[in-house]
Amino acid sequence: MFQQVPVEEADAAAGRPVVGSYPDYPGAQRAVDFLSDEHFPVERTAIVGTDLRMVETVLGRLTRGRAAGAGAGAGAWFGLLIGLLLSLFAGGGASVLLLIVSGVVYGALFGAVFGFAGHAMTGGRRDFASRSRIVAAHYDVVADPEVAEDARNRLIKLGWRES
Repeated sequence: MFQQVPVEEADAAAGRPVVGSYPDYPGAQRAVDFLSDEHFPVERTAIVGTDLRMVETVLGRLTRGRAAGAGAGAGAWFGLLIGLLLSLFAGGGASVLLLIVSGVVYGALFGAVFGFAGHAMTGGRRDFASRSRIVAAHYDVVADPEVAEDARNRLIKLGWRES
C-alpha cells in the first residue's frame, strides 16, 4: 500500500535540508537565481512545491461559433505548416504562394468544421473554455547537505530566505 510521506520527511530522508521557503514560485526562483549570481553550485539545489492543487480558470462561455473559430485558427496554423512543407518539395512549376495560401484556407476550413462538430458532440456538457495549472501552497529551496549551510547563510545574509 502506498503511504504518503510529508515533504519535510521526504527531503530529510533524501538528505536535502530546506535552505529557504517562499510563498510563491517566483520567490524561490529568485533565490536560486541569486545563489547562481553568487557562484553557488546551484546544480546541488532543487525547488520543491508542497500542497499541490489544480486551479482551473474559466475564460468564458464556449458556443459552437467560438468552437468553430478556435478550430479555424488552429487549423489555419496547421495548414500553414503543411503549405510550407509542400512548398519545399514542390516542382518548379508550382506556385509557392498558392500552396501556402491553399494550406491556410483548407486548414482553417477543416479546423472550423471539426471544432464545430466536436463541440456539438459534447451535448452542452462543457460549454465553457478554461485554462488549468498546478500551483503549490509554498515552495522550498533544498540543497545537498554539504552545501546547505552555505546556501542558507547566503540567503539569510541578504534577506532572501523567507521561511
